[in-house]
Amino acid sequence: MAHNTTYIKSRKHLTATRQASITHLATATSAAALLALGLPVQAQSPADGTATTTTTTATTLAAAPVATGATLKEVKVESSRDAGYQPGAPSSPKYTQPLVDTPQTITVIRKEVLQDQAATTLTDALRNTPGITFQLGENGNTATGDAVFLRGYDTQGSIFVDGVRDVGTIARDMFNIEQVEVIKGPAGADIGRGAPTGYINLSSKQPVRGDVSSASLSVGTDDQKRVTADINRSLSDTSAVRLNLMAQNSGTPGRDYVRDQRWGFAPSVAFGLGTDTRTTLQYLHMDQSNRPDGGLPTTGLAGYYLAQLAARGGTGPKVDTSNYYGWLSDHDDVKADQLTARFERDLAPGVTLRNLTRWGRSTQDLVLTGAFSSGLITPNVNDPATWTMRVLPQGKHQRNTVLANQTNLTADLDVGGLRHNVTAGLELGREEQVSRARAAVIDASNGVRVVSNGTASYQSYVNLYNPDPNRAFVPVVDSGARTEGKVSTAALYAFDTVEFNRQWQLNGGLRYEHYRTDFHSVAATGTTTAPVNADGSGNLFTGKLGLVYKPADNGSIYAAYATSAKPPGSDFALSTVDANINNPNRDPQKARTAELGTKWEVLNRQLTLTAAAFRTENRNEQVVVDATTNETLQFGKTRVQGLELSAAGQITPAWQVIGGVARIDTKIIEGPSAQNLAVIRYSPKLTATLWTTYKLPMGLTVGGGVRYVDTQMRSTSNAAITATSFFPKVPSYTVFDAMLGYEINRNVSLQLNVFNLADKFYLARVNNAGNRYLLGAPRSALLTANVKF
Repeated sequence: MAHNTTYIKSRKHLTATRQASITHLATATSAAALLALGLPVQAQSPADGTATTTTTTATTLAAAPVATGATLKEVKVESSRDAGYQPGAPSSPKYTQPLVDTPQTITVIRKEVLQDQAATTLTDALRNTPGITFQLGENGNTATGDAVFLRGYDTQGSIFVDGVRDVGTIARDMFNIEQVEVIKGPAGADIGRGAPTGYINLSSKQPVRGDVSSASLSVGTDDQKRVTADINRSLSDTSAVRLNLMAQNSGTPGRDYVRDQRWGFAPSVAFGLGTDTRTTLQYLHMDQSNRPDGGLPTTGLAGYYLAQLAARGGTGPKVDTSNYYGWLSDHDDVKADQLTARFERDLAPGVTLRNLTRWGRSTQDLVLTGAFSSGLITPNVNDPATWTMRVLPQGKHQRNTVLANQTNLTADLDVGGLRHNVTAGLELGREEQVSRARAAVIDASNGVRVVSNGTASYQSYVNLYNPDPNRAFVPVVDSGARTEGKVSTAALYAFDTVEFNRQWQLNGGLRYEHYRTDFHSVAATGTTTAPVNADGSGNLFTGKLGLVYKPADNGSIYAAYATSAKPPGSDFALSTVDANINNPNRDPQKARTAELGTKWEVLNRQLTLTAAAFRTENRNEQVVVDATTNETLQFGKTRVQGLELSAAGQITPAWQVIGGVARIDTKIIEGPSAQNLAVIRYSPKLTATLWTTYKLPMGLTVGGGVRYVDTQMRSTSNAAITATSFFPKVPSYTVFDAMLGYEINRNVSLQLNVFNLADKFYLARVNNAGNRYLLGAPRSALLTANVKF
């Protein structure tokens, strides 16, 4: 037998098209190659979500007859390797370059990280990247779901699933998610209208070739119970089905009566895997029946002050953090359905056409009771047991519908002696939101008569330190108020990455988007407020430009500039009031970011290190210039600047890590508050996160992490705090988590996660008025059994 010479090299940065051609060749020759090389590898399709592959070349194959003197062709066999925490490229075809050569701060959180952390929601997943906080809501309106603040700006309306905007104030589960991608900085050219500081994309699991399935069962403290299954089966050499299942019925650590109950399933089928034409059909259904948490009063916390408690220094004892101030009838019921069709066609080597069509709908039926620590009644100010606090039952019934069609063409071209990676497309979308308001019916049978400014009303009160969830029932019924909003968009975009040589690349892109917003609202029954009908339309032009210098193949240094825009009514609400930022006659808010950074893949390209300095300015914010006349002008400007460092991947094959630190400074630089050196609320100067695991030889895996969030200003002003103010800041906190895993055999393993190891008391979210908060989860534990079959 002739002597075989082989070489193995990293192919992790192959484009999807190049991977597909290699996979097609590998499939056709895999049996002969395996016999010749003796390697336990299996050809995989790019749809497997594999971040890294290896390519093996054999000069001869003993398993195949060869004519004397014949020259054998190179044979490439692609094999899958567990990349662990090493971030792969973003799933969007708009990113044609490897992550290390992409001139933008992007955090990719893989499913392996989520599994090791027992992370089940998007909120859990986002703890792996710095610069993110979460809000509770306005004074009388509690925010629900994934209320994300990214680098100081509300990003709840910039959450995407597979590149399609996913609207609705719901909590997103991770059971059907392959990876979470956090793209930071203005990204109007990528997504159209959106937050000034970026967006979040969730990449769904898809069918892959091969019979690979797993399941997990979790039980823990505070009555936590969860089960998931991920079943993938090949139908043929080029087709497969996948089914993801989830059910959960859990209490909430540290909180009485608050429950998290949900279930979901996600079937999908793919045809043409590993061929030039690929089609995938996906469906997702989610059902949630939760008892929500309206929060705890901030009474007794550091910085709290209430004038009516001046005899006691303006405060009182802290409440028991397990207290529940709502009714057992409070509920947050969500039903969500999503149907997706994907089509991909390789038109020529390096040229791929893609189309994605999505219909989605979510409905939320919410009744929630919010606590108001400012509304105290103190019959005896020296006896806190007599104090009662106002609570406000609130509710809504909201339906969100999205219909989107996206067509994309990518092409690798040689023009004028230069290499071009081009991606262009057309996106059509229609998003609708219908919301019916609900109001509490409070009267003499269930409320307390209160007289304010000569006007009498009934309000609901509960004992501050001993609330009774079975007290007199307050019904929450439809008030008759209704709003209907619709946003329709049509957009064209094009990006090009030009490779001048091995060291220099220029990346640029433009997007033109036409939008139309329609809004209709009806006031509550019995009121004299006239209905509102408003509409607006306009055009948005956004773009980005980045210059990349590669001093080595495994690293880059880049400078980038990008813009974004957010027109009035982009969150489904228009106003006919001239002073309102959502008046259709107002200009879109516009943001621009400059970024200078570097990225490196070290330790045999298994660990990615990044560093970036950035500055973002948001213009055309609405400000009041005369408090007497309420005159407003659209000249406000805010600025966020800072430095972010991150690391993700493998230090050794047994040692994995993901983490980052961000230093951010915010400022209102134009507007009445600017003279007070105002800052953007809920924007901690320093945030940091670190998670690491190490696999020991005896089947044990140990892991742990730490999260730090600096002090957050609740108010936008740094002016002196007056005697009637209370709770001006959200205190900083540090939380430690730990994990211990044991592999019983290759198919069965156990995993123990302990959260908040030091049982740190901290505030996870605070409302804008500063009178209620959501408790950061105290120490809890979760034991999970994982099975592969």
